[in-house]
Amino acid sequence: MKRSLAGRIWPNATAIVLALGFAFPVYWMFSTAFKPTRDIITEDPVWFPFHGTAEHFVTAVNAPHFWTLAGNSVLVTVLAVGLSLVIALCGAFALTRMRFKGRKGILLTFMIAQMAPWEVMVISVYLIVRDADLLNSLVPLTCFYMLMVLPFTLLTLRGYVAAVPKELEESAMVDGCSRRQAFLKVVFPLLAPGLMATSLFGFITAWNEFPLVLVLNKEPAMGTLPLWLSQFQSQFGDDWGATMAAASIFAVPILVLFLFLQRKAVGGLTSGAVKG
Repeated sequence: MKRSLAGRIWPNATAIVLALGFAFPVYWMFSTAFKPTRDIITEDPVWFPFHGTAEHFVTAVNAPHFWTLAGNSVLVTVLAVGLSLVIALCGAFALTRMRFKGRKGILLTFMIAQMAPWEVMVISVYLIVRDADLLNSLVPLTCFYMLMVLPFTLLTLRGYVAAVPKELEESAMVDGCSRRQAFLKVVFPLLAPGLMATSLFGFITAWNEFPLVLVLNKEPAMGTLPLWLSQFQSQFGDDWGATMAAASIFAVPILVLFLFLQRKAVGGLTSGAVKG
């Protein structure tokens, strides 16, 4: 009985310590954003902003081009994730349900693309975009963000599609449905956890991406929030409260999305990893 109790306590205690360690920087960022300036620059750290203020958030949202760049980030991220989901879902269904020549080669290509670091291709991407006269445009950002998240999305959805029994589609087709109707009415509703998992990953990847937008979009009004955040400190000197407020604003969409999708996302990633 004692061994059983100790076996439960140590893993739980370790998990709590690790969780607190990972959560502390996030807490410090948000708490600093609400602290008055005098509590930030003091030698004695203030662990909780009892006299909180929103002035730093006002400073952040009133920064030049904030709302324009926030709109750019949302537009580029949503379009990239949406396009990758549509393409990956069609590709995952074809690779799982159909047998054709070159199928294994396509899978290998996507696996290699998933392993390749995108940072090493920044120069090549810049040359392609420059020659196409698309610098300082959101179009290449959307396309390349979509390509960044596509391999993971396809490979994960492939495993999830494989987890859906093929007999369900065959039964629907026997009842008079075409292959497309069987997919839309039978398979697609069962893929919600996998779609949520991959969309969450794609959103985080596209939302946080920095090197490409730094190289491709030099105009202040054509960037995204990661670029704005990197330049925030130089605009406001040592205003750490405003800097932490800007970082908090940037992190909120990801935190909110994760809180809403965490259960479905974990189930989707697990199924996509062990099936197929």
